[in-house]
Amino acid sequence: MTETLPPVGIDLFDVERLLLTEVAEPPLPSDDAEARDRAWERAVRANPALFDGPVVACGGLERTGPRILRLSWVRVTYRHYALRRVPGATALPSLFVNVVQPTGDGRVLAARMSPATAAPGRWQLPGGSVEPPEDGAVLDESALAGQAARELAEELGISVVAEELRLRVATRGENGSVGLTYLAPALSEATLRAGFTAAAAAERVQGRVPELDGIALVRSPEELAALTGPHADYLEPVVRRFAGCR
Repeated sequence: MTETLPPVGIDLFDVERLLLTEVAEPPLPSDDAEARDRAWERAVRANPALFDGPVVACGGLERTGPRILRLSWVRVTYRHYALRRVPGATALPSLFVNVVQPTGDGRVLAARMSPATAAPGRWQLPGGSVEPPEDGAVLDESALAGQAARELAEELGISVVAEELRLRVATRGENGSVGLTYLAPALSEATLRAGFTAAAAAERVQGRVPELDGIALVRSPEELAALTGPHADYLEPVVRRFAGCR
């Protein structure tokens, strides 16, 4: 039996298997396209670090069996999400991967976005938007795990092979955005802090501003709530689920 999941609301869905299908981007009225482009240009003027690179949006999410989700995906660019600023227009939900990185004593790592990003000061899990496959490649569970592993390496300096990451839950949140959350092997606090420091230093050497400017290790939703600044909408329920995991 196929069950279409609700389009909004912060919730977690247990996942053991993910079925992926590419679908075409819905046609966009010309007026909405022009308004989208104007909104995007305003956003870039306000934050020149924004770029209109290729990205994957969510075209639909269904539960087809116990712990089995069917996800349809669409090739767009970051400009597409400027539709959220166009009255009456509808943007497809974003699709991202993120990683629960636990410590040996059951804490969970939260990361703070730097001021140069589109979400300055926001606490979230390490991760990022899903990118479309290159020509001849496919977007499957292995590719998604590989993207999650790459985010860990780039943001935290933590090397992990994709096979060590386990897809555990999907989240549905703000603007219907869908997150695919992986669980990584536990590491010590010293290893995590050293990796984060090294990754940030490597970015600065290349003349780039690190995407993250801080990390925290929390063992409960109450400790998470004490972190000053905005929080990603999925963060509290994920911490509630995985805090204590070793």
